[in-house]
Amino acid sequence: MSIIVLDRVTVRVSVDGRPAPKTLLQELSLDLTERRIGVIGANGSGKSTLLRLLNGLVAPSEGTVRVDGADTVRAVREVRRRVGFVFTDPLSQLVMPTGREDVELSLRRSFRNATERRAHAESVLERFGLLPLADQSIYELSGGERQLLALAAVLAVDPEVLVLDEPSTLLDLRNRELLRRTLDGLRQQVILSTHDLELARDMDRVLVVDDGKVVFDGEPAAAVAHYRALSAAGLPAAGRGMAGGPAAGGLAGGMADGLAGGGLERAVPEQARLEQA
Repeated sequence: MSIIVLDRVTVRVSVDGRPAPKTLLQELSLDLTERRIGVIGANGSGKSTLLRLLNGLVAPSEGTVRVDGADTVRAVREVRRRVGFVFTDPLSQLVMPTGREDVELSLRRSFRNATERRAHAESVLERFGLLPLADQSIYELSGGERQLLALAAVLAVDPEVLVLDEPSTLLDLRNRELLRRTLDGLRQQVILSTHDLELARDMDRVLVVDDGKVVFDGEPAAAVAHYRALSAAGLPAAGRGMAGGPAAGGLAGGMADGLAGGGLERAVPEQARLEQA
């Protein structure tokens, strides 16, 4: 199992109109060694930023992140070969017209011979039940099929760690259950963020993130209970309006987190894919 170490990590980003940068994560020190690790928290809490640290999509402003000893800033190519990343929206990650071509793109370094590359791509697609859809446009696929395809393209190069940012967000009940079963059968270490508390309960360890800090770290049921209590405490009293309440700060936080998180989804996946392949 891989060992991922965050040592006193802080992440800050500049936000237009603000005199000082916004702190997205504060002084995080974590050793991530369990087979299945979940990250839960409100939008804008810092979950996506935390995950993107793990394969160099976000660099620490202070501190270091290491994957099996490899620094995510100094050895980013090595780290991305070890750590595969699946984004929330698969369309931000699928860069080729069809599933077959996308999986073959992932394999371009592993298999120089085109015939061998195609054969291996087909075996990967078959594993995920996607071979009958291999030559369809990715825009003709359902949300669940696209998510599985994005997962297949990342796993084609057999990374040691699989990081998924809210992978069930766009899925219906059937495909969410399929995703859960697929993740459970993987040999890789899996680290994921999610709003699906049932999925969080499948993990071995769950982190609760709030306002850029890990406020709970432990057993899944206890983590979910802590998150529920935290969320309930932030709700306005019955009959009160939302203006000026906690949600206003959450929205601003979510926008800033997007600068280091969701905003990267359109700019970074292809580069990260090519470095991993």
